Amino acid sequence: MAESITPLRIVVLISGGGTTLRNLIEHVDAGMLDVDIRLVIVSSADAKGLKFADDAGIDTAVIKRKAFDSQDAFSRAIFDCCRKVAADVVVMGGFLKRVTIPDDFNNRVTNIHPALIPAFCGKGLYGHHVHEAAIKYGVKLSGCTVHFADNQYDHGPVILQKAVAVLDGDTPETLAARIFQAECEAYPEALQLIAEGRVTVDGRRVQIAPK
Repeated sequence: MAESITPLRIVVLISGGGTTLRNLIEHVDAGMLDVDIRLVIVSSADAKGLKFADDAGIDTAVIKRKAFDSQDAFSRAIFDCCRKVAADVVVMGGFLKRVTIPDDFNNRVTNIHPALIPAFCGKGLYGHHVHEAAIKYGVKLSGCTVHFADNQYDHGPVILQKAVAVLDGDTPETLAARIFQAECEAYPEALQLIAEGRVTVDGRRVQIAPK
């Protein structure tokens, strides 16, 4: 980790177990990721991932979808919190609620999808559904994609991708386990590129400047 890099201020959004959050915290603690996790927002007070935030001394906020009469109102509450902590980037880490991304956060919200977008993505394709679809189709490669989120499912500009072989005899569970290992490398890597100021977006193309 380069000492000259100012940590990227991020907010992490989670809904459940918080495995992505835990992975990011571990990378920060190991000196491998220049981010400052300012806040963790959860969509349920029962989210098990809250413990990872609490153990790391990170502030948390619970924002429940059912407390708002519309997706836009729910989203405003989330992004108002992000503005208050001066977040540079909002990191979707297994956040299962749809949000409306405001203009001032265009190309400032990241997401990870467990397939090589544009394959096996879109509405309804999440979690084990993705891996079931890949195996059923018979592809030889799947993987994960880190991308900037926009207001369509799995649609924003791709930051990086990692390929994972689909093996004979794979089940959705075995494939998911190997892809999750790739995700644990890909998401911190993408955020580090952003922290180093090496990422620029030109339309749909994300360009990575050399070190």
